[in-house]
Amino acid sequence: MTAELNERKVSDTLRTITAEGKSLDIVEAGQVSGIVIKDGHVGFTIEIDPADKDRADGLRTAAEKAVRALDGVLSATAMLTAHQTAGAGAPGGASGHSHDHAHDHSHGQAGAGAQPDNTPHKPAKHLIAVASGKGGVGKSTTSINLALAIAATGQRVGILDADIYGPSLPRLIGKNVKPQTDGKKIKPIEAWGLQTMSIGYLVAEDAPTIWRGPMVMSAIEQMLRDVAWDNLDVLVIDMPPGTGDAQLTLSQRAALSGAVIVSTPQDLALIDARKGLNMFRKVNVPVLGIVENMSHFICPDCGGRHEVFGNGGARAEAAAIGVPFLGEVPLEMEIRATSDEGNPIVISQPDGPHAQHYVAIAEKVLSGLGAGQRAAPKIVVE
Repeated sequence: MTAELNERKVSDTLRTITAEGKSLDIVEAGQVSGIVIKDGHVGFTIEIDPADKDRADGLRTAAEKAVRALDGVLSATAMLTAHQTAGAGAPGGASGHSHDHAHDHSHGQAGAGAQPDNTPHKPAKHLIAVASGKGGVGKSTTSINLALAIAATGQRVGILDADIYGPSLPRLIGKNVKPQTDGKKIKPIEAWGLQTMSIGYLVAEDAPTIWRGPMVMSAIEQMLRDVAWDNLDVLVIDMPPGTGDAQLTLSQRAALSGAVIVSTPQDLALIDARKGLNMFRKVNVPVLGIVENMSHFICPDCGGRHEVFGNGGARAEAAAIGVPFLGEVPLEMEIRATSDEGNPIVISQPDGPHAQHYVAIAEKVLSGLGAGQRAAPKIVVE
C-alpha cells in the first residue's frame, strides 16, 4: 500500500538537495517554503542567493526530479525567488518573502542602502493591462488579437500572459516551448513579431498551478523583471480574472499606462467588470475603455442577428461611468476556432471583418495612451 504523500515527505526528499558550493541542504539552509500538495501535484518555492541566479536552473531541476520520484507525485514545480533583504541575514525563511509589502513600511529604517528598489517595472514605453472581473469572457483572445493589431501599426509589441492559474498564451500562439536564457534573463518566445512570455512555457500544460499568493506574486514579478524584453513600445499584459493579489501586484509593480476591461453584455458580467474597473481606479491606473465581447451572433444560414447575451450593456456601462467604449466583438466561430488553432484571427484573416473589430479597438487604445503619464500607484489598506 502506497504511503500517504504529505509535506514532510516532500521536505525530507528536498533535504537530499544541496546548492552548488554550499554545505547545508536547501531545507536546512531555510531555502524551501510554500510546499503545496494537491491531487498528486506538488509546488514549492526555493529561495536562492541573488548572486547564484545564473546557475539556479540546475538546482531547480534537481529538486523537481527528486520530488517527482516520490510515490504518488504526478508533477513537481519549483519556483525560484531571489530577492535582496535588508541586512545580511541567512537566506530563506519568512524574511525571504517580505518584498511583497516592503514598500509599505521600510522607508526611514536603518540600512537604507540595502533596501530593495521599489520603482515599478517598465519593460516597455507603454504597459496595457487587459482585464476582466470574471473568467470566461474572452479576455485572452482579446489580448492576443489586440497585441497583433497594435503590432500591425508598426509598434514593437510584447504580450505577457500573467494568468498564473490558467495560462493560455502557448495555445493561442501555437507554441509551447521552454524559453532559453542569455545567462541573466529569460528570452521571450517570438511569434509573428511579438515578444511573448507565459508561465505556461515553464510548466506542463496539464499540470495545475497550485501556488499560494506569495509564489504567484513572485512569479509575476519575475516575468516583469527577469525577461529580456527588447526595446518594446507596448507590452500587453493578459491579466488574471478577478481583483485579488495577482492583480494588485501587477497594478503596483508594473508602471501601467492604462487598462482595457473586457466584458460580455449581460448584467452579471458587467457587475464583475465594474469591480475590475474600480480596482484600477483605486490604484491610479487610467481605464482606457471597455470592450463588449460576444456582443451578438450572426447566423451563417439566415444572416439574422441574435443577441445571445443581450447587447449594448458594456456601451451603456461605459457611458454611465465616463470611460470610452472601445467597440463590440461578435460571438463568432472563426474567432474561437482560429484562437484554438494557435492562429489568431488578426493573423489568419487580417483583412476580414472580424479582424477589423480588433484593428478599430487598437486604434482607440493607442489614441487613449496619449493622455499623459501618471505617478507610480500607491496602495493604501484602510
